[in-house]
Amino acid sequence: MITYAITDRSLAPAGDLILQASGLIRAGISWIQIREKDLSDRTLYAALRMLVPEARRFGAKLLLNGRPDLAAAAGASGVHLPSDGLPTERVRLMFPSPFLVLRSCHSETEVMDAAGAGADAVTLGPVFETPSKRAVGSPMGLERFGHICKISPIPVLGLGGIEAAKISRVMDAGAAGVAAIRLFCSPRNPQEELPRIMGAFH
Repeated sequence: MITYAITDRSLAPAGDLILQASGLIRAGISWIQIREKDLSDRTLYAALRMLVPEARRFGAKLLLNGRPDLAAAAGASGVHLPSDGLPTERVRLMFPSPFLVLRSCHSETEVMDAAGAGADAVTLGPVFETPSKRAVGSPMGLERFGHICKISPIPVLGLGGIEAAKISRVMDAGAAGVAAIRLFCSPRNPQEELPRIMGAFH
């Protein structure tokens, strides 16, 4: 199971992004997306440079939201493209494998387009009701989500309203993993709490 944490430093003690991301890395999260849209390029680059060695040491994939150029320059593993971000095909041509290209998707068409354009994986949702995803539409539910997982040629990660009690249902629907902000970033002691959450589903 791929565990995909999306950072939100407002949930971290003293708003410390490095502390939050480091805790996720050390807790054994598979992939971590740095998604701090209000930070400057300089600050994001510096944060990535600090985190990349630790991510490599613990086997985590570190990705940056929306900026493949900054991600590659800092030595990160890849980029996560928002649904309205840079075209997948263009990014894939400019940044070939093993640089990871993920894409946010909200429909079957978007998933298949991303796969055809060279994405390595996608997040798909919202699967369940969540305030943060109301702007992109109603929850698709597990039946529709599962159908898309089964026909997708690339890994699909469930996103939107993902709670610990729902992980097994998402995985049973055919997901390659789960992506979330609060599930992974809310625990105050991620190295102690997250392995318990993840261990139940590996």
